[in-house]
Amino acid sequence: MKLLFDFLPIILFFGAFKYAENHKDWAAAFASEHFGFIVSGGVVGPNEAPVLLSTVVVIVATLAQVAWLMARGKKVDVMLWVSLVLVVVLGGATIWFHNETFIKWKPSVLYWVMGSAFLLSELLLRKNLLRMLLGEQMQLPDQAWHRLNLAWVAFFAVMGVLNIWVAYNFSTDAWVNFKLFGGIGLMLLFTLAQGIYLSRHIKEEPASDADAPPGVKR
Repeated sequence: MKLLFDFLPIILFFGAFKYAENHKDWAAAFASEHFGFIVSGGVVGPNEAPVLLSTVVVIVATLAQVAWLMARGKKVDVMLWVSLVLVVVLGGATIWFHNETFIKWKPSVLYWVMGSAFLLSELLLRKNLLRMLLGEQMQLPDQAWHRLNLAWVAFFAVMGVLNIWVAYNFSTDAWVNFKLFGGIGLMLLFTLAQGIYLSRHIKEEPASDADAPPGVKR
């Protein structure tokens, strides 16, 4: 459920873009009428309307995520705050300047911020963020935590570069597809690989006498 919540803005961005892409004239008229006041010149063309409308959707969705968590008294993760700032600033620039380049950079900047946080926290603060997040759930050797942390740093760095490469070498439609299917798919594959690595280090605790059936001693 949390995974769906985390990826909800991306899913909505994808859905809004695909719908607007298939109804460009309607999207242009709708965007000009309802969002012309935040667009330079006040008019949105058919070719730029899909990405502008989907950008509005992702900004609203991210704001709604933060508002929902705060309303329920739950902690808003630092990365969600960072994502909100990036999507408002870069998304706002995309809308105002009619330029999709800004929103295309948002995933890369977020990946690199996350990777930098994992790296610098260990180098400068001697704190392993993964260990802080998962240390209560599993016991691993110090070297395993270090390697996992570096693996996430490398993953975020590669994902940031890959996003920019797709954005500049393929159509916006292809980039939107990659943003959803490629981004989520690669994240799931990396998490699976991480799970396989973790299984080599997690040892099952021996069962205690309390776990044994009545009359049976271990």
